[in-house]
Amino acid sequence: MSTIPIIFNETLPSYTAVGGRERFASTGISAVLLNRNGRYPRRTFFQELEKTGFDYVISIESSPEHYDVEELSGRFPYVRFILLKQEISLGEQINLAASELDSPLFFVLWNDLKIFAGGTSGRMAERLSCGQEEKENGEKKGPFKRLCTVPLIQNSRFETIPTLIVPAVLRKKVDTRFFAPNNGEGLPSLYPFDGVGIYDRERFIQLGGFDSTLKNTYWQFMDFGFRAHLWGEEISFTQQIKLSYDGESPTEDKTTEASYRRFFLKNLAPVFRGDHAHLPLRRFPAYLFRSGDDPFAAWEDFSESRRWVRTNRFRWRCDARAIAERWVTPHVETVQGRETIKRC
Repeated sequence: MSTIPIIFNETLPSYTAVGGRERFASTGISAVLLNRNGRYPRRTFFQELEKTGFDYVISIESSPEHYDVEELSGRFPYVRFILLKQEISLGEQINLAASELDSPLFFVLWNDLKIFAGGTSGRMAERLSCGQEEKENGEKKGPFKRLCTVPLIQNSRFETIPTLIVPAVLRKKVDTRFFAPNNGEGLPSLYPFDGVGIYDRERFIQLGGFDSTLKNTYWQFMDFGFRAHLWGEEISFTQQIKLSYDGESPTEDKTTEASYRRFFLKNLAPVFRGDHAHLPLRRFPAYLFRSGDDPFAAWEDFSESRRWVRTNRFRWRCDARAIAERWVTPHVETVQGRETIKRC
């Protein structure tokens, strides 16, 4: 298993950047476009992003077919097309886009999503420059408060989908539950569903972004979310920005394999004491038994994770069990057979 990254984008994938050298606006927020399989009207999509007024647009071109990039880069000079030379994980795509931008905020979107409420990008950035409490008290706006702001997302039938993610301890294991965040302004979420959200670029880089060594998207997101909350960052929901999928929302693969084992060692196994965290040696026998690896491979992975925890030990604010146990207990209602979540 490869070495856990210590700094942001420690190793970059091979890629070519085309276009995107002209700034369209100066709002402080740019868009990152991820492309799912399927033919979508790209010109129309870029025109919609143009109306929203993002400073720049980064389009991650994961498909080997780049037949329209030259024509589109001429029509939309503020769009930078990132042509990947090899397949990389979803988290790595977001990391790469963040490294190509200098805007304080970036909005991660998919090509099968539409923004149908939220205003211009300038209005979005203005909302995020102060907390809800400051708005209510009329205080002066401060710097951005969150690592990531998660929007409300609906399906093609305009039904709110369960994108608010809550950790839960089940049979001594940490799992997740998904809720539809109706009327839940400011509620915390473990991580941004499908990667979609408005990220604070500086906080994102300081956190280390997504772990490129985790290839399973679900565990990559879980690692990002737990690390964020363990280190005192905020990921929360707003209903003032609304998106809709053209089709159905994607499903998540929770298979427990190598990515899960690394997630476990980095996030669930460390113990927090006083002002720092550490991964105690007494955790190794149980890890060896559950991993199914040979002792030498298991010890190598355990030792690597232990070194990583030691390097970052003073960034912890609590341990994983404390996060799950003290998470704000939501008021859950069932509306037409669907669970919805509201602030207590």
